Amino acid sequence: MDEESLLLSLELASGSGQGLSPDRRASLLTSLMLVKRDYRFDRVLFWGRILGLVADYYIAQGLSEDQLAPRKTLYSLNCMEWSLLPPATEEMEMQTSVVKGRFMGDPSHAYEHTELQRVNEGEKVFEEEVVVQVKEEIRLVSIIDQIDKAVAVIPRGALFKTPFGPIRVNRTFEGLSSSEAKKLSSYFHFREPVELKNKTLLEKADLDPSLDFMDSLEHDIPKGSWSIQMERGNTLVVLRSLLWPGLTFYHAPRTKNYGYIYVGTGEKNIDLPFML
Repeated sequence: MDEESLLLSLELASGSGQGLSPDRRASLLTSLMLVKRDYRFDRVLFWGRILGLVADYYIAQGLSEDQLAPRKTLYSLNCMEWSLLPPATEEMEMQTSVVKGRFMGDPSHAYEHTELQRVNEGEKVFEEEVVVQVKEEIRLVSIIDQIDKAVAVIPRGALFKTPFGPIRVNRTFEGLSSSEAKKLSSYFHFREPVELKNKTLLEKADLDPSLDFMDSLEHDIPKGSWSIQMERGNTLVVLRSLLWPGLTFYHAPRTKNYGYIYVGTGEKNIDLPFML
C-alpha cells in the first residue's frame, strides 16, 4: 500500500483484522516520508508486518520510476528507524529452506541445523555432521522475496508499458468496473512475468502489450489458492491468499484505491493442495 494514502489503505484492509495502533500509524506516516526523501525513491510502499515471538518486523519497499525494477526492501522494529536489507539470492533461499517455525523478532538471532557434508581424508571418504548457522535477517530477506514473487498483486491497467520498455504508473487508471473486479483474470502478479514468456503467439493474440505484460492470477497453481470476496455492500473487493495466509489485496471498484498488505508469521501453507 502506497505511503501517500496509508491511512485510507489501512482502513480498507482492516476487514481482515490487519490494523495498526494509532501511534504506529503516526510513526509510519512520518518515517516513510523521510525514507522516500533520503533514499530518493519514486514511491514507497508499506509492505506489511511479519509477526515474531519477541518483536514484529515492519516492512517497507522503495520503487524506482520503472515499477518492475528490483525493489529496495527495508525493515523496522519500531516504525521509526529503518534498515536496508540486502537483495535476495538463490543461495539465501537454499540456506533458509531448512529453517522452520516462527520468527523470533531479532535480526541477529541465528538458527542452527546440522548438515551432512562429505569429507575426504586421503583415499577415505566419509560423511560428517556439521552445524550450520543461518541469521534471521537472511531468512527475512528470503521470505519477503518468496511472498513478493508468489502473491504480490496489482489490478490490470494500474501500470502500463511504455514503447521504450520501462513500466510506469498509469495516471489515467480509474479502477476496474464492478463486473471486472470479481474476476481473477483482472489481477496480475506484481513482478516480472514468468508464464507469459511461455505462451504461444496465438494465446497472446488477444492481449494488449501495453497492459497485459504480467502473469494473471487465474492461472495460479494450485487452482483455488485465492479467495475473492465483495465487502462493504459491493463497494470493495478483497482477495486473500490461501497459499501465504496473511496476504490481503483490496480494491474499491471505479476508484484508484488499491493495494496489498501482508500481516502474518511468514509461514507458507504447504498443505494447501491437500485442502482444496
